[in-house]
Amino acid sequence: MGALELRESVLEYISTADERLLKVVKAVIESYQEEDIVAFSVEGQPITRVEYKAQLANTKLEIERGEYTSQEDLEKESDNW
Repeated sequence: MGALELRESVLEYISTADERLLKVVKAVIESYQEEDIVAFSVEGQPITRVEYKAQLANTKLEIERGEYTSQEDLEKESDNW
């Protein structure tokens, strides 16, 4: 069965589904999307949506703690390269 036939079959189920089945389908789709590759590291490693969100949260915490280099400091540092 190809993708088109599967899609049609699933749509038939969904059009007559009760709330319980719809919740299960929604959970499966959300779980599937969390595993999507949304970016790549500078080393070329894939980053999933979950990993990306975790890295973003960590980066926000680092900024709040003042753990970053300003543009001015980076320019001063680069003068010594």
